[in-house]
Amino acid sequence: MAKLAFLGLGVMGFPMAGHLAAKGHDVTVYNRTAAKAEAWVAKHGGAMAATPRAAATGADFVMACVGNDDDLRAVCTGADGAFADMDTGAIFVDHTTVSASVTREMAAVAAAQGIGFVDAPVSGGQAGAENGVLSVMCGGSEDHYAAAEPVIAAYARICRRIGDTGAGQMAKMCNQIAIAGLVQGLAEALHFAEKAGLDGAKVVEVISQGAAGSWQMTNRSPTMLADKFDFGFAVDWMRKDLGICLDTADETGATLPVTALVDQFYKDVQRMGGGRWDTSSLIRRLRAAG
Repeated sequence: MAKLAFLGLGVMGFPMAGHLAAKGHDVTVYNRTAAKAEAWVAKHGGAMAATPRAAATGADFVMACVGNDDDLRAVCTGADGAFADMDTGAIFVDHTTVSASVTREMAAVAAAQGIGFVDAPVSGGQAGAENGVLSVMCGGSEDHYAAAEPVIAAYARICRRIGDTGAGQMAKMCNQIAIAGLVQGLAEALHFAEKAGLDGAKVVEVISQGAAGSWQMTNRSPTMLADKFDFGFAVDWMRKDLGICLDTADETGATLPVTALVDQFYKDVQRMGGGRWDTSSLIRRLRAAG
């Protein structure tokens, strides 16, 4: 069992850190809003710290799941950042979805201090985090990944090293690109069924068993049909992720016409007041159009 720090206790980080504690690791948590850290300790035991630096002191591994590039910089190298007190040979594992450029930036700072760094964004949503069945895509050296993988296994269904530093973030971009098109396609199919006077649940029951089937169809079609979106992965976060995808596409020369279009559809949802709605709320935009 390892001495761990976990930085960021949002809808993903809270249960992920809980799985680490359940496996018997010695976990110290940090969250920008201390009340969440207090609630985590009350539920799972362990300890809480007032700063990322204090949480990381003496830790073998420091896991992070924060919001964006700036948040990652803050918990790594900001005032009282984790890197300031991490031991030589300790490993920082970043589960945040961020740009590959900030990943390489933070990994370089870590390497200069003798700290390992693994970028390890996740897919599977809140339910995947709570059930410990996330898909984890990693970048970093083979040695650092090999050391971190048994720890990550506490909340992973699958964990794979994709390549060197930044490769995990690039793989997560592939994930978000695929999801954007899938959710829009599903929204259009269900909207079409409604307009055609069909029973949407019966349609899904049949087509989900064929070539149209997907995780989104299985897990989101019932709530889409019920027009319920007060859960799941928020539109605001999806737009952040798609922005990273589109910026990176410009850098790499990739062409993402569907992703760019769906990003604008999510912008429409935000204008409807749906920034915190689940990403499946794309269907509400179609319903509003008539």
